[in-house]
Amino acid sequence: MKIDADRARCAGHGMCEALAPNLFRVGDDGIVVPVADAIADTDRDLIRLAVDSCPVEALRLT
Repeated sequence: MKIDADRARCAGHGMCEALAPNLFRVGDDGIVVPVADAIADTDRDLIRLAVDSCPVEALRLT
């Protein structure tokens, strides 16, 4: 499982970073950057919550 962030769609709300600060960062430009390339099994529920919480649907799991 991998996180894909649509940087063009991201509005910088920061919900993902607030929910999972060890997995997402909103950069100085206000756009999200996934911190990890791979997702640990222990983080799967948290990742799904962050993806589902994105108000502009800029995050996807592949």
